[in-house]
Amino acid sequence: MPRYLIVRFSSIGDIVLTTPIIRCLKQQVPGCEVHYLTKKSFAGVLAGNPYIDQLYTIDKDIDEVLPELHRNEYDLIIDLHHNLRTMMLKHKLKTEASSFDKLNLEKWLMVNLKINKLPKHHIVHRYFETVKELNVKYDGKGLDYFIDSKDEIQTGQLPLSHQNGYVAIVIGAKHQTKIYPATKVSEVIQYLNQPVVLIGGKEDVSPGEEIISLSSNSDNIYNACGKYSLGQSAFLVKNAKLVITNDTGFMHIAAAFNKNIISVWGNTIPEFGMTPFLPEGSSSLNIISEVKNLNCRPCSKIGYDKCPKGHFRCMMENDVISQLDKLAY
Repeated sequence: MPRYLIVRFSSIGDIVLTTPIIRCLKQQVPGCEVHYLTKKSFAGVLAGNPYIDQLYTIDKDIDEVLPELHRNEYDLIIDLHHNLRTMMLKHKLKTEASSFDKLNLEKWLMVNLKINKLPKHHIVHRYFETVKELNVKYDGKGLDYFIDSKDEIQTGQLPLSHQNGYVAIVIGAKHQTKIYPATKVSEVIQYLNQPVVLIGGKEDVSPGEEIISLSSNSDNIYNACGKYSLGQSAFLVKNAKLVITNDTGFMHIAAAFNKNIISVWGNTIPEFGMTPFLPEGSSSLNIISEVKNLNCRPCSKIGYDKCPKGHFRCMMENDVISQLDKLAY
């Protein structure tokens, strides 16, 4: 029985993007066992995945699980993170490995010299390069995200104004230069003129309240930030009529549910290959909202705490409202 170990330590969106590998490996290699190693803080992203036979987690150090991984005698390590920690893991397990190319040189050229040598295909398809020797191929079915029944929110738990449907707006991100400003979000909500649920973590509670204070139709806004677990917030995204989201983990969760998505891009660019990944033949719309032809963009492959130039044009000039007319939400 072949046994494989997939490794991706972080973060939410990056892990969700690995789910086609999990599914296709399990379904296309007869009798195989699929194990997965990630950080404990992200275990919830994969906890309900039926294609994973064994989920391993660490706090910080691979030595926390190394003895057990040794005993499993893997046929292949599928390294979808490819950093120093995974290099140490592969060295210590002394097992054949296939590693994901992070395109660090190509990204550096794009960020620093604006020379575009990036491939034209999505990161999911690049992930599949790691399993091509196993004859595992993408099945066209998109991403997976499985919600535990305990995370399902009853309609009656939402404000009465939101019980017949809502638009979800994901307001947070790890880096400030990937966040659509509160003033711009409030303008979008004003234009929508329908119930809106703000999605985010505890760190987004205050920005959510700021958005409400800036909005003349604040009764239409439910600030769900910090109120729910990851799984519960995912459930809110799953049941939204439309998802407007920054380039962040919930963008990929929305794609896993095949939602109509408007993704808002600031300092990062879709050309990095991490746009919403919908199933082949999907009727859902994937709309990119960005300010093109800014000579300072991308300024980073990840993000900053503030705009290095001070003007933040990539977000301040980003016109999400003009994208809304493309969707029948």
